[in-house]
Amino acid sequence: MIETVTRNDSLYPALCRGRNARFPYTDAEGVARVELCATADDVAVALRRAVDAGLRPTVRAGAHCYEDFVVNNPNGVLIDVRKLSQVSAAPGGGYQIGPGAFLGEIYNALFEQAGLNLPIGSCYTVGAGGHISGGGYGLLTRQQGLTVDFLTAADVVTVDAHGKVVSQRVDRHHHSDLFRAIRGGGGANFGIITNFYFDKLPAAPKHLISGGVSFPWDTMTEEQFIHIAQTFGNYMATRGQEKDTWPLFTMMGLSHKAPNGRINIGAHWHDMDGKSDLSIPTEFLDLFLKCGDASSDSDPQTNANAPVSRFQLSPCVEGKHRFNTTPWLEATVGRGSGGSSGYGTTRGKYKSCYMKQNFTTAELKRMYAWLTRDIPNVNTGCIISVDSYGGAANQAHLVHETAVPQRSSVMKLQFQMYWQKPEEDAIRLKYFDDMYTDIYSANVEGKHAGTPFEGPHYEGCYINYPDIDMARYDFWPQLYYGTGDLYPFLKKVKKKYDPHNVFHNSMSVRA
Repeated sequence: MIETVTRNDSLYPALCRGRNARFPYTDAEGVARVELCATADDVAVALRRAVDAGLRPTVRAGAHCYEDFVVNNPNGVLIDVRKLSQVSAAPGGGYQIGPGAFLGEIYNALFEQAGLNLPIGSCYTVGAGGHISGGGYGLLTRQQGLTVDFLTAADVVTVDAHGKVVSQRVDRHHHSDLFRAIRGGGGANFGIITNFYFDKLPAAPKHLISGGVSFPWDTMTEEQFIHIAQTFGNYMATRGQEKDTWPLFTMMGLSHKAPNGRINIGAHWHDMDGKSDLSIPTEFLDLFLKCGDASSDSDPQTNANAPVSRFQLSPCVEGKHRFNTTPWLEATVGRGSGGSSGYGTTRGKYKSCYMKQNFTTAELKRMYAWLTRDIPNVNTGCIISVDSYGGAANQAHLVHETAVPQRSSVMKLQFQMYWQKPEEDAIRLKYFDDMYTDIYSANVEGKHAGTPFEGPHYEGCYINYPDIDMARYDFWPQLYYGTGDLYPFLKKVKKKYDPHNVFHNSMSVRA
């Protein structure tokens, strides 16, 4: 049964918000009501009510949307699918996952039921609905692939040309065009997903073995910064694409310069057979000894706001790094991040980039300049998180089976900035946008300058990290969906399954 929460309800102040405190911009721009759905039938009824009333529906699973696409819906209807959170064996075989399941719940359930895994992300409270439909990835993506690479069917509720709400099962043989579109095309572009199905899933690792190195910002020079970043990037662009390295997930946190701050590099080895072979993570970490002033850390941190205790650090010794071995589920769920602990407590802004090759000196010079530049009277607090990529994610044939065109990248970047005070919004957003635009003007020229447009260096942006700043460019769809035939295909799917543009936001697929 649907539970409807209106502005007069005591639950409304909590449920009308997401995890990003920037949205809704004002109380007046919030939704008129929240429909808490427990079943797929509830979703269909809630959607029918919204359509019949002429109100815009938006959809929420984990409330992690990076832009104003969900809760910023003046007098609209927010359809909340959090209660559709089942993770269980599916009728006829395989597994089913509800859109409201948190990633941490998925890890737990699949492992405890069958020792299996879906290569999802590391943020415990992200909802499956948006994560999977946007082409979600995680620490095991290099070894196993993307979430949508394993998807075999889904239940989707759409609104047809007559305004009728229609529930349908989609797969390779039924509504195959819609099935492909929801395999990476982004959440709530075409309808509402009420269940995901997976015929086969890969085995989970035995252990996660983690080690790392870090470098102090206090003594960091531009030359050292470039050396560190290019050492990381060169490995990922060359040796890191060889199959024996795919169980290795690496990350580099290029944080803004701060007192006692550090640049952190983590190496996470997924031990599939229990042999705990450390040769490849050791090989990777050894490369940074030539970068100078490196400290070893068995519990690497990449969060710029997470200080590293001096008791965790020791000088690096070639071939003798400090590693921490933890049972895989404990490492993945027990220590997984969850973002904000509640709704509307932290303000944030995000940007992204897929990289096809190592960093150039020109772009790193610009990164260094911005990461050592302060916003006046503000604790700048931004970080460029660099994740290893490629491996099993780069299966070229899947470009035409899914809606994820980025299948040639070796690194994936997420630009992040967090703050608390609303009065800092304008100055922070300008700094962040100016930084990104400047960095991606180093290697990109002409009309595409200021963006990681597809070319020899980059492969565009990630739709699960939407950035409304990119919508100022008339080519923004090509940034997220590539320069091939994918976006024209998605437009056709949109016109067929959502002809009245019921599901829309400022960066949704245009019919």
